[in-house]
Amino acid sequence: MFLKTGAGRRGWSLAARLSAWYAASTFLLLAIATGLLAWALMRGFDDGDEQYLQEKVNVLTTLLRDRSKNAGVIEWEVNEESHTRPTARVFSRVIAPEGKVLSESQGMAVELPVGALPPARLDAKGVEVATAGTTYRAVSALLPGGYTVQVAVDLHYEKELLAQYRRQIWLVLGLGLVASVLIGYRIGKSGIRPVTDMAGTMRHIGSSNLGERMESGGLPTELSALAATFNQMLDRLEDAFGRLAQFSSDIAHELRTPVNNLRLDVEVALSKARSPEEYHEVLESLLEEFERLTRLIDSLLFLARSENPQTQIRREELAVERELAAIREFYEAPASEAGVRLELEAAPDLRASLDRTLFQRAVGNLIENSLAHTPDGGVVRMAAERNGGELQISVSDTGEGIPAEHLPNVFNRFHRVDAARSRHAGGLGLGLAIVKSVAALHGGRASVESRAGMGTTVRLAFPA
Repeated sequence: MFLKTGAGRRGWSLAARLSAWYAASTFLLLAIATGLLAWALMRGFDDGDEQYLQEKVNVLTTLLRDRSKNAGVIEWEVNEESHTRPTARVFSRVIAPEGKVLSESQGMAVELPVGALPPARLDAKGVEVATAGTTYRAVSALLPGGYTVQVAVDLHYEKELLAQYRRQIWLVLGLGLVASVLIGYRIGKSGIRPVTDMAGTMRHIGSSNLGERMESGGLPTELSALAATFNQMLDRLEDAFGRLAQFSSDIAHELRTPVNNLRLDVEVALSKARSPEEYHEVLESLLEEFERLTRLIDSLLFLARSENPQTQIRREELAVERELAAIREFYEAPASEAGVRLELEAAPDLRASLDRTLFQRAVGNLIENSLAHTPDGGVVRMAAERNGGELQISVSDTGEGIPAEHLPNVFNRFHRVDAARSRHAGGLGLGLAIVKSVAALHGGRASVESRAGMGTTVRLAFPA
Protein backbone atom coordinates (compact mmCIF):
# COMPACT_ATOMS: atom_id res chain seq x y z
CA MET A 1 0.00 0.00 0.00
CA PHE A 2 1.41 3.37 -1.03
CA LEU A 3 0.51 6.65 0.63
CA LYS A 4 -0.25 9.44 -1.83
CA THR A 5 2.18 12.28 -1.05
CA GLY A 6 1.79 14.46 -4.12
CA ALA A 7 0.84 14.62 -7.79
CA GLY A 8 1.40 11.66 -10.04
CA ARG A 9 3.94 13.40 -12.27
CA ARG A 10 7.56 13.71 -11.22
CA GLY A 11 8.26 17.12 -9.68
CA TRP A 12 11.39 19.15 -9.16
CA SER A 13 14.07 17.95 -6.80
CA LEU A 14 14.21 19.53 -3.37
CA ALA A 15 17.57 21.15 -4.21
CA ALA A 16 16.08 22.71 -7.37
CA ARG A 17 13.08 24.00 -5.41
CA LEU A 18 15.30 25.52 -2.73
CA SER A 19 17.48 27.12 -5.40
CA ALA A 20 14.47 28.50 -7.28
CA TRP A 21 12.83 29.89 -4.15
CA TYR A 22 16.08 31.46 -2.94
CA ALA A 23 16.80 33.00 -6.34
CA ALA A 24 13.24 34.27 -6.76
CA SER A 25 13.05 35.75 -3.26
CA THR A 26 16.50 37.37 -3.53
CA PHE A 27 15.76 38.80 -6.97
CA LEU A 28 12.38 40.06 -5.79
CA LEU A 29 13.93 41.82 -2.79
CA LEU A 30 16.64 43.31 -5.01
CA ALA A 31 14.07 44.51 -7.55
CA ILE A 32 11.92 46.06 -4.82
CA ALA A 33 14.95 47.77 -3.28
CA THR A 34 16.21 49.22 -6.56
CA GLY A 35 12.66 50.21 -7.56
CA LEU A 36 12.21 52.08 -4.28
CA LEU A 37 15.54 53.83 -4.78
CA ALA A 38 14.55 54.90 -8.30
CA TRP A 39 11.18 56.11 -7.05
CA ALA A 40 12.87 58.02 -4.22
CA LEU A 41 15.30 59.64 -6.70
CA MET A 42 12.45 60.75 -9.01
CA ARG A 43 10.46 62.09 -6.08
CA GLY A 44 13.56 63.93 -4.90
CA PHE A 45 13.98 65.57 -8.29
CA ASP A 46 10.28 66.48 -8.47
CA ASP A 47 10.23 67.91 -4.95
CA GLY A 48 13.44 69.86 -5.56
CA ASP A 49 12.12 71.31 -8.83
CA GLU A 50 8.77 72.18 -7.26
CA GLN A 51 10.48 73.87 -4.34
CA TYR A 52 12.73 75.87 -6.68
CA LEU A 53 9.78 76.98 -8.83
CA GLN A 54 7.78 78.10 -5.81
CA GLU A 55 10.77 80.01 -4.40
CA LYS A 56 11.30 81.72 -7.75
CA VAL A 57 7.64 82.70 -7.91
CA ASN A 58 7.81 84.02 -4.36
CA VAL A 59 10.89 86.14 -5.15
CA LEU A 60 9.27 87.66 -8.22
CA THR A 61 6.05 88.23 -6.27
CA THR A 62 7.98 90.11 -3.60
CA LEU A 63 9.79 92.25 -6.18
CA LEU A 64 6.54 93.11 -7.99
CA ARG A 65 4.95 94.09 -4.71
CA ASP A 66 7.81 96.11 -3.22
CA ARG A 67 9.72 97.32 -6.30
CA SER A 68 7.22 97.34 -9.09
CA LYS A 69 8.62 100.74 -10.24
CA ASN A 70 12.16 99.42 -10.43
CA ALA A 71 12.10 97.52 -13.70
CA GLY A 72 15.85 96.97 -13.60
CA VAL A 73 15.73 94.82 -10.51
CA ILE A 74 12.94 92.69 -11.97
CA GLU A 75 14.83 92.39 -15.26
CA TRP A 76 17.98 91.31 -13.44
CA GLU A 77 16.06 88.66 -11.47
CA VAL A 78 14.42 87.33 -14.64
CA ASN A 79 17.61 87.14 -16.69
CA GLU A 80 20.72 87.07 -14.55
CA GLU A 81 19.42 85.02 -11.62
CA SER A 82 18.09 82.43 -14.04
CA HIS A 83 21.64 81.41 -14.95
CA THR A 84 22.65 80.55 -11.38
CA ARG A 85 21.37 76.94 -11.55
CA PRO A 86 24.31 74.98 -12.98
CA THR A 87 22.60 71.78 -14.13
CA ALA A 88 19.53 73.12 -15.92
CA ARG A 89 18.24 76.17 -17.74
CA VAL A 90 15.65 78.27 -15.97
CA PHE A 91 13.17 80.53 -17.76
CA SER A 92 11.12 83.24 -16.08
CA ARG A 93 8.46 85.60 -17.46
CA VAL A 94 6.43 88.43 -15.94
CA ILE A 95 3.16 89.42 -17.62
CA ALA A 96 1.27 92.62 -16.82
CA PRO A 97 -2.46 92.55 -15.97
CA GLU A 98 -3.34 93.72 -19.45
CA GLY A 99 -1.41 90.79 -20.99
CA LYS A 100 1.80 92.57 -21.98
CA VAL A 101 5.06 90.76 -21.32
CA LEU A 102 7.06 93.02 -18.98
CA SER A 103 10.16 90.80 -18.80
CA GLU A 104 11.25 87.34 -19.79
CA SER A 105 14.42 85.25 -19.93
CA GLN A 106 16.45 85.26 -23.08
CA GLY A 107 15.26 82.60 -25.51
CA MET A 108 12.08 81.84 -23.57
CA ALA A 109 9.86 83.28 -26.27
CA VAL A 110 11.22 80.68 -28.68
CA GLU A 111 11.41 77.72 -26.34
CA LEU A 112 8.26 78.39 -24.32
CA PRO A 113 5.76 80.83 -25.81
CA VAL A 114 3.12 82.29 -23.53
CA GLY A 115 0.48 79.89 -24.81
CA ALA A 116 2.65 76.82 -24.30
CA LEU A 117 2.37 77.07 -20.52
CA PRO A 118 -0.74 76.14 -18.50
CA PRO A 119 -3.27 78.86 -17.55
CA ALA A 120 -2.33 80.98 -14.54
CA ARG A 121 -3.80 80.09 -11.15
CA LEU A 122 -3.49 81.48 -7.65
CA ASP A 123 -2.45 78.09 -6.21
CA ALA A 124 -0.54 76.90 -9.24
CA LYS A 125 1.62 73.80 -9.03
CA GLY A 126 4.39 72.73 -11.36
CA VAL A 127 3.49 70.55 -14.34
CA GLU A 128 5.62 68.99 -17.05
CA VAL A 129 5.49 70.67 -20.43
CA ALA A 130 7.01 68.88 -23.42
CA THR A 131 8.38 70.80 -26.35
CA ALA A 132 10.08 69.68 -29.53
CA GLY A 133 13.51 69.81 -27.96
CA THR A 134 13.13 68.94 -24.30
CA THR A 135 10.80 68.72 -21.32
CA TYR A 136 10.25 71.46 -18.74
CA ARG A 137 8.63 71.64 -15.37
CA ALA A 138 6.67 74.87 -15.43
CA VAL A 139 4.30 76.88 -13.24
CA SER A 140 1.98 79.81 -14.08
CA ALA A 141 1.09 81.76 -10.97
CA LEU A 142 -1.59 84.49 -10.87
CA LEU A 143 -0.61 87.25 -8.41
CA PRO A 144 -3.07 89.34 -6.37
CA GLY A 145 -2.29 92.51 -8.38
CA GLY A 146 -3.24 90.82 -11.67
CA TYR A 147 0.34 90.04 -12.68
CA THR A 148 1.21 86.60 -14.01
CA VAL A 149 4.54 84.96 -13.29
CA GLN A 150 5.68 81.99 -15.38
CA VAL A 151 8.74 79.97 -14.38
CA ALA A 152 10.08 76.82 -16.11
CA VAL A 153 13.00 74.50 -15.33
CA ASP A 154 14.71 72.38 -18.00
CA LEU A 155 14.47 68.67 -17.06
CA HIS A 156 16.94 67.41 -19.66
CA TYR A 157 19.72 66.75 -17.14
CA GLU A 158 17.38 64.97 -14.75
CA LYS A 159 15.93 62.84 -17.54
CA GLU A 160 19.41 61.81 -18.66
CA LEU A 161 20.41 61.04 -15.10
CA LEU A 162 17.29 58.91 -14.55
CA ALA A 163 17.82 57.09 -17.86
CA GLN A 164 21.39 56.31 -16.88
CA TYR A 165 20.22 55.17 -13.47
CA ARG A 166 17.63 52.86 -15.05
CA ARG A 167 20.29 51.31 -17.28
CA GLN A 168 22.43 50.71 -14.22
CA ILE A 169 19.45 49.23 -12.40
CA TRP A 170 18.84 46.73 -15.20
CA LEU A 171 22.51 45.79 -15.14
CA VAL A 172 22.41 45.33 -11.36
CA LEU A 173 19.20 43.29 -11.61
CA GLY A 174 20.68 41.07 -14.30
CA LEU A 175 23.85 40.45 -12.33
CA GLY A 176 21.77 39.99 -9.18
CA LEU A 177 19.60 37.38 -10.90
CA VAL A 178 22.62 35.40 -12.07
CA ALA A 179 24.29 35.67 -8.66
CA SER A 180 21.12 34.70 -6.77
CA VAL A 181 20.63 31.63 -9.00
CA LEU A 182 24.23 30.49 -8.50
CA ILE A 183 24.21 31.18 -4.77
CA GLY A 184 20.76 29.60 -4.43
CA TYR A 185 21.94 26.47 -6.21
CA ARG A 186 24.98 26.28 -3.94
CA ILE A 187 22.82 26.77 -0.84
CA GLY A 188 20.26 24.25 -2.09
CA LYS A 189 22.91 21.60 -2.72
CA SER A 190 24.54 22.27 0.62
CA GLY A 191 21.23 22.27 2.46
CA ILE A 192 20.05 19.05 0.84
CA ARG A 193 23.30 17.16 1.43
CA PRO A 194 22.18 15.79 4.85
CA VAL A 195 19.00 14.50 3.22
CA THR A 196 21.06 12.85 0.47
CA ASP A 197 23.28 11.24 3.09
CA MET A 198 20.22 10.01 4.96
CA ALA A 199 18.78 8.55 1.76
CA GLY A 200 22.04 6.71 1.12
CA THR A 201 21.94 5.27 4.63
CA MET A 202 18.32 4.20 4.15
CA ARG A 203 19.17 2.45 0.88
CA HIS A 204 21.99 0.59 2.60
CA ILE A 205 19.79 -0.80 5.39
CA GLY A 206 18.00 -4.04 4.59
CA SER A 207 16.59 -7.07 6.33
CA SER A 208 20.10 -8.43 6.92
CA ASN A 209 21.42 -5.35 8.77
CA LEU A 210 18.45 -3.96 10.65
CA GLY A 211 20.74 -3.39 13.63
CA GLU A 212 22.36 -0.39 11.98
CA ARG A 213 21.13 3.06 12.92
CA MET A 214 21.26 6.52 11.39
CA GLU A 215 23.58 9.05 13.00
CA SER A 216 21.59 12.10 14.09
CA GLY A 217 24.48 14.13 15.50
CA GLY A 218 25.24 17.31 13.57
CA LEU A 219 21.99 17.25 11.63
CA PRO A 220 19.56 20.20 11.58
CA THR A 221 16.77 20.01 14.13
CA GLU A 222 14.12 18.91 11.62
CA LEU A 223 16.34 16.23 10.09
CA SER A 224 17.51 15.11 13.52
CA ALA A 225 13.88 14.48 14.45
CA LEU A 226 13.42 12.60 11.16
CA ALA A 227 16.51 10.48 11.83
CA ALA A 228 15.27 9.70 15.35
CA THR A 229 11.87 8.70 13.96
CA PHE A 230 13.53 6.50 11.33
CA ASN A 231 15.68 4.85 14.00
CA GLN A 232 12.55 4.18 16.06
CA MET A 233 10.97 2.58 13.01
CA LEU A 234 14.07 0.42 12.60
CA ASP A 235 13.77 -0.58 16.25
CA ARG A 236 10.20 -1.71 15.64
CA LEU A 237 11.15 -3.50 12.43
CA GLU A 238 14.10 -5.22 14.07
CA ASP A 239 11.89 -6.32 16.94
CA ALA A 240 9.17 -7.49 14.53
CA PHE A 241 11.67 -9.38 12.35
CA GLY A 242 13.22 -10.95 15.42
CA ARG A 243 9.87 -12.04 16.77
CA LEU A 244 8.85 -13.31 13.34
CA ALA A 245 12.04 -15.34 13.02
CA GLN A 246 11.61 -16.70 16.52
CA PHE A 247 7.95 -17.37 15.84
CA SER A 248 8.79 -19.28 12.66
CA SER A 249 11.40 -21.28 14.51
CA ASP A 250 8.96 -22.04 17.32
CA ILE A 251 6.25 -23.10 14.87
CA ALA A 252 8.66 -25.44 13.09
CA HIS A 253 9.76 -26.86 16.42
CA GLU A 254 6.18 -27.32 17.65
CA LEU A 255 5.01 -28.90 14.41
CA ARG A 256 7.95 -31.26 14.23
CA THR A 257 6.94 -33.23 17.33
CA PRO A 258 3.34 -34.11 16.29
CA VAL A 259 4.38 -34.69 12.67
CA ASN A 260 7.17 -37.03 13.80
CA ASN A 261 4.73 -38.79 16.10
CA LEU A 262 2.27 -39.21 13.23
CA ARG A 263 4.95 -40.52 10.93
CA LEU A 264 6.31 -42.87 13.59
CA ASP A 265 2.87 -44.29 14.36
CA VAL A 266 2.17 -44.84 10.67
CA GLU A 267 5.58 -46.46 10.08
CA VAL A 268 5.07 -48.76 13.04
CA ALA A 269 1.58 -49.67 11.87
CA LEU A 270 2.87 -50.44 8.37
CA SER A 271 5.93 -52.36 9.46
CA LYS A 272 3.92 -55.60 9.71
CA ALA A 273 0.37 -56.90 9.69
CA ARG A 274 -1.47 -56.11 12.88
CA SER A 275 -4.73 -56.93 14.53
CA PRO A 276 -7.78 -54.63 14.32
CA GLU A 277 -7.26 -53.72 17.98
CA GLU A 278 -3.68 -52.57 17.30
CA TYR A 279 -4.81 -50.55 14.28
CA HIS A 280 -7.48 -49.01 16.48
CA GLU A 281 -4.84 -47.94 19.00
CA VAL A 282 -2.74 -46.43 16.21
CA LEU A 283 -5.74 -44.47 14.95
CA GLU A 284 -6.47 -43.20 18.44
CA SER A 285 -2.88 -42.03 18.75
CA LEU A 286 -3.12 -40.35 15.35
CA LEU A 287 -6.37 -38.67 16.40
CA GLU A 288 -4.71 -37.25 19.51
CA GLU A 289 -1.91 -35.78 17.43
CA PHE A 290 -4.39 -34.38 14.93
CA GLU A 291 -6.29 -32.73 17.75
CA ARG A 292 -3.07 -31.24 19.02
CA LEU A 293 -2.29 -29.90 15.56
CA THR A 294 -5.80 -28.49 15.24
CA ARG A 295 -5.52 -26.66 18.57
CA LEU A 296 -2.13 -25.30 17.56
CA ILE A 297 -3.38 -24.06 14.19
CA ASP A 298 -6.51 -22.53 15.72
CA SER A 299 -4.43 -20.69 18.32
CA LEU A 300 -1.98 -19.42 15.73
CA LEU A 301 -4.80 -18.19 13.49
CA PHE A 302 -6.37 -16.38 16.42
CA LEU A 303 -3.08 -14.66 17.30
CA ALA A 304 -2.54 -13.68 13.66
CA ARG A 305 -6.03 -12.15 13.44
CA SER A 306 -5.64 -10.36 16.76
CA GLU A 307 -2.52 -8.56 15.49
CA ASN A 308 -4.29 -7.30 12.38
CA PRO A 309 -5.16 -3.59 12.95
CA GLN A 310 -8.42 -4.09 11.03
CA THR A 311 -9.64 -6.82 13.35
CA GLN A 312 -13.02 -5.91 14.84
CA ILE A 313 -14.55 -7.38 17.99
CA ARG A 314 -18.23 -7.67 18.73
CA ARG A 315 -18.87 -5.94 22.02
CA GLU A 316 -21.98 -6.38 24.11
CA GLU A 317 -23.02 -5.32 27.58
CA LEU A 318 -22.10 -8.19 29.93
CA ALA A 319 -22.94 -8.87 33.54
CA VAL A 320 -19.41 -9.74 34.65
CA GLU A 321 -20.38 -11.75 37.75
CA ARG A 322 -22.77 -13.93 35.74
CA GLU A 323 -20.16 -14.59 33.03
CA LEU A 324 -17.55 -15.58 35.58
CA ALA A 325 -20.06 -17.84 37.31
CA ALA A 326 -20.75 -19.61 34.01
CA ILE A 327 -17.02 -20.11 33.46
CA ARG A 328 -16.64 -21.45 37.00
CA GLU A 329 -19.46 -23.90 36.42
CA PHE A 330 -17.85 -25.10 33.17
CA TYR A 331 -14.51 -25.83 34.87
CA GLU A 332 -15.98 -27.20 38.07
CA ALA A 333 -15.70 -30.83 36.90
CA PRO A 334 -12.01 -30.76 35.84
CA ALA A 335 -11.20 -28.80 39.01
CA SER A 336 -12.84 -31.51 41.15
CA GLU A 337 -10.88 -34.19 39.34
CA ALA A 338 -7.66 -32.28 40.06
CA GLY A 339 -8.66 -31.80 43.70
CA VAL A 340 -8.67 -28.01 43.32
CA ARG A 341 -11.35 -25.70 44.71
CA LEU A 342 -12.70 -22.93 42.44
CA GLU A 343 -13.74 -19.70 44.15
CA LEU A 344 -15.41 -16.57 42.78
CA GLU A 345 -15.65 -13.08 44.21
CA ALA A 346 -17.41 -10.39 42.18
CA ALA A 347 -20.07 -7.76 42.78
CA PRO A 348 -23.35 -8.60 41.03
CA ASP A 349 -23.73 -5.10 39.56
CA LEU A 350 -20.46 -5.11 37.60
CA ARG A 351 -21.10 -4.56 33.91
CA ALA A 352 -18.73 -3.98 30.97
CA SER A 353 -18.80 -3.80 27.18
CA LEU A 354 -16.85 -6.90 26.10
CA ASP A 355 -16.73 -9.56 23.42
CA ARG A 356 -18.32 -12.52 25.21
CA THR A 357 -16.46 -15.26 23.30
CA LEU A 358 -13.04 -13.62 23.67
CA PHE A 359 -13.64 -12.81 27.34
CA GLN A 360 -14.61 -16.43 28.10
CA ARG A 361 -11.58 -17.71 26.18
CA ALA A 362 -9.13 -15.47 28.03
CA VAL A 363 -10.46 -16.30 31.51
CA GLY A 364 -10.75 -19.98 30.55
CA ASN A 365 -7.09 -20.06 29.50
CA LEU A 366 -6.08 -18.59 32.85
CA ILE A 367 -8.11 -21.18 34.75
CA GLU A 368 -6.68 -24.02 32.67
CA ASN A 369 -3.14 -22.80 33.42
CA SER A 370 -3.92 -22.52 37.12
CA LEU A 371 -5.45 -26.00 37.25
CA ALA A 372 -2.43 -27.44 35.44
CA HIS A 373 0.01 -25.96 37.97
CA THR A 374 -1.93 -26.19 41.23
CA PRO A 375 -1.49 -29.36 43.29
CA ASP A 376 -4.23 -31.38 44.95
CA GLY A 377 -5.91 -29.41 47.74
CA GLY A 378 -5.08 -26.03 46.21
CA VAL A 379 -7.38 -23.12 45.40
CA VAL A 380 -8.00 -21.18 42.19
CA ARG A 381 -9.75 -17.91 42.82
CA MET A 382 -11.48 -15.61 40.32
CA ALA A 383 -12.18 -12.01 41.28
CA ALA A 384 -13.61 -8.95 39.56
CA GLU A 385 -13.68 -5.34 40.71
CA ARG A 386 -13.88 -1.83 39.35
CA ASN A 387 -10.74 0.18 39.98
CA GLY A 388 -10.98 3.77 38.81
CA GLY A 389 -11.94 3.69 35.14
CA GLU A 390 -11.03 0.03 34.64
CA LEU A 391 -12.60 -3.36 35.13
CA GLN A 392 -10.00 -5.67 36.64
CA ILE A 393 -10.28 -9.46 36.41
CA SER A 394 -7.80 -11.57 38.36
CA VAL A 395 -7.19 -15.32 38.46
CA SER A 396 -4.93 -16.45 41.27
CA ASP A 397 -3.84 -19.87 42.47
CA THR A 398 -1.88 -21.48 45.25
CA GLY A 399 0.25 -23.49 42.88
CA GLU A 400 3.95 -23.85 42.26
CA GLY A 401 4.44 -20.28 41.00
CA ILE A 402 6.74 -18.98 38.30
CA PRO A 403 10.47 -18.34 38.78
CA ALA A 404 11.42 -14.67 38.53
CA GLU A 405 13.60 -15.16 35.43
CA HIS A 406 10.57 -16.40 33.46
CA LEU A 407 8.13 -13.61 34.39
CA PRO A 408 9.16 -11.17 31.60
CA ASN A 409 8.49 -13.85 28.96
CA VAL A 410 5.36 -15.61 30.16
CA PHE A 411 3.16 -13.78 27.61
CA ASN A 412 5.45 -14.71 24.71
CA ARG A 413 4.34 -17.36 22.27
CA PHE A 414 5.51 -20.92 22.94
CA HIS A 415 7.19 -19.91 26.18
CA ARG A 416 7.00 -22.64 28.80
CA VAL A 417 8.34 -22.50 32.32
CA ASP A 418 8.80 -26.29 32.28
CA ALA A 419 8.94 -27.12 28.58
CA ALA A 420 9.15 -30.89 28.94
CA ARG A 421 6.27 -31.23 31.40
CA SER A 422 4.05 -28.75 29.57
CA ARG A 423 4.54 -30.46 26.24
CA HIS A 424 3.90 -33.83 27.79
CA ALA A 425 0.68 -32.48 29.31
CA GLY A 426 -0.44 -31.22 25.93
CA GLY A 427 0.22 -27.52 26.51
CA LEU A 428 0.99 -25.40 23.45
CA GLY A 429 2.64 -22.47 25.18
CA LEU A 430 0.10 -20.09 23.59
CA GLY A 431 -2.47 -19.71 26.37
CA LEU A 432 -1.06 -16.55 27.97
CA ALA A 433 -0.19 -15.07 24.57
CA ILE A 434 -3.87 -15.39 23.64
CA VAL A 435 -4.88 -13.81 26.96
CA LYS A 436 -2.65 -10.83 26.25
CA SER A 437 -4.05 -10.47 22.71
CA VAL A 438 -7.64 -10.53 24.00
CA ALA A 439 -6.85 -7.77 26.48
CA ALA A 440 -5.13 -5.71 23.75
CA LEU A 441 -8.10 -6.10 21.40
CA HIS A 442 -10.30 -4.53 24.10
CA GLY A 443 -7.85 -1.71 24.65
CA GLY A 444 -6.68 -3.21 27.94
CA ARG A 445 -3.61 -4.97 29.27
CA ALA A 446 -2.48 -8.13 31.05
CA SER A 447 -0.01 -8.49 33.91
CA VAL A 448 1.32 -11.28 36.11
CA GLU A 449 2.63 -11.54 39.67
CA SER A 450 4.21 -14.70 40.98
CA ARG A 451 6.81 -16.17 43.28
CA ALA A 452 8.17 -19.67 43.07
CA GLY A 453 6.25 -21.92 45.44
CA MET A 454 3.86 -19.10 46.42
CA GLY A 455 1.29 -19.19 43.62
CA THR A 456 0.51 -16.93 40.66
CA THR A 457 -1.90 -14.08 39.98
CA VAL A 458 -2.73 -12.89 36.47
CA ARG A 459 -4.71 -9.67 36.08
CA LEU A 460 -6.67 -8.41 33.10
CA ALA A 461 -7.58 -4.73 32.93
CA PHE A 462 -10.35 -3.62 30.57
CA PRO A 463 -11.59 -0.06 30.01
CA ALA A 464 -14.86 0.18 31.93
